[in-house]
Amino acid sequence: MRDELMRILSWAVLSTGIAGGGAAGTTGPSFTPVQTADFSLPGSLSNSWADFDRDGDLDLAVSLESGEIRLYRNDRGHFTSVGAAMGLPVTGAEMRGLAWGDYDGDGWPDLYAGATEENAANLLFRNDRGRRFVPVTAEPVAAGRSARQSSWVDYDNDGDLDLFAANRSGPNALYRQEAGGFVRVPADHAGDDTRPTVGACWFDYDRDGDLDLFLANQSGATDALWRNDGERFTDVAPALGMDRPGRPRTEGSVGCAVGDFDNDGHLDLFVTSYGVNILYRNKGDGSFENVAPTLGLAEDNHAVGAAWGDFDNDGWLDLFVAAYTGKSGAQQPANRLYRNLGGKGFENILPAGSALDVADHGVQWIDYDRDGALDLSVTRGYTDTGGHFLFHNDLGKEAARHSLSVRVLDKAGRFTRMGAEVRLFDAKGKIFATRQVSTGEGYNSQGTQPLHFGLATMAPVTVEVSFMDKAGRRTQRVERVSPARYAGKELVVRQR
Repeated sequence: MRDELMRILSWAVLSTGIAGGGAAGTTGPSFTPVQTADFSLPGSLSNSWADFDRDGDLDLAVSLESGEIRLYRNDRGHFTSVGAAMGLPVTGAEMRGLAWGDYDGDGWPDLYAGATEENAANLLFRNDRGRRFVPVTAEPVAAGRSARQSSWVDYDNDGDLDLFAANRSGPNALYRQEAGGFVRVPADHAGDDTRPTVGACWFDYDRDGDLDLFLANQSGATDALWRNDGERFTDVAPALGMDRPGRPRTEGSVGCAVGDFDNDGHLDLFVTSYGVNILYRNKGDGSFENVAPTLGLAEDNHAVGAAWGDFDNDGWLDLFVAAYTGKSGAQQPANRLYRNLGGKGFENILPAGSALDVADHGVQWIDYDRDGALDLSVTRGYTDTGGHFLFHNDLGKEAARHSLSVRVLDKAGRFTRMGAEVRLFDAKGKIFATRQVSTGEGYNSQGTQPLHFGLATMAPVTVEVSFMDKAGRRTQRVERVSPARYAGKELVVRQR
């Protein structure tokens, strides 16, 4: 069956290109499947990327319904399954979400896995210098939950990573890290939410210097936007018109994705739904407006995961949405690849029969081979032809070089600044792109990949990074960065 699926996927990629304008104005890129026979494993749920062995390229972790956490080491573009040999489970309770984060601050990304069933243990693995993963049993973090999104974030700006745990069947939980251990933040301080949460996105929507929390809630429940007020959280979604009351139990929000689609410097929010999808444009004054109906994104569907990424390197964030049709057990993908039309609208350019129309849950944009073009990683969980498929972006060498990769590190040189913002300015000081270090995306996953910027020109840029600490927002600038100098490499910005 795997060989047959590989043949079908290869044929579809060769026979159906994906139209879209590249950075040089050429016809759009096509995508080629990668190691399809190896990746065609039914029951694939969450996919998350991190350079666990610090060899300079991104590796892939996937949670399976069987309880296995499949880890693939990336060796110059070829992937080898190494999870079992390194101490990760090969069977057991189903893990619905994965989150990479250097919680112990030793410079190596650790892995947290949230269990789907309430009576199953959540798992935390310490990365032992890329050689093995050691189960951490002394910290019963987020027990008794039906896990969905888990996120490593520094919500209190004290310099270490805390953990947020969404719960599909009960109250969410926020854990503050103290002296290497975790303490649950009291419910009246953390704004624990008892609504059935699936998606969670942390971002500083009001730009006051700390991370706020949007919750995508299912089963007809209203959504939430918990404003971080330092000692407490306040749900401001009703006041901002973002709660979406009155939905039937068959509808609800599933996921969320943060990105500046119109390049105005303010982080916007896309919400996938069982029902009509939403795009909240950040107006820059602490409020939002839903522009999905006017921009071509207000589809009524069963959308699950979404991810922003400039796949054609034209300088505008595009959007992949993983959705499905059909009843449980007979679901068929109904994906969308929306090309951004210069911030003025979106056009679905995924043709019927495309090889990319294969996801029903997870989606990630990543540059696994460091050629400058974003590749696509997706999962399909609920059929016997499922898998965690990877597609190489065949953008072409010159167009792929129209990009800049930025990695943001903390004062000690560690990847712990989740939620930090990076903006690019041209020679005249005009902002033209914004990205956020991931606090969770795709479908119940969180990676530690660098930020990718597609570039319409290769002119020098100024890179501005907004960090958050006890004093609030602090910015650092790197002037006259030549993108060509960083081809195949990363610009590293370390917090001062």
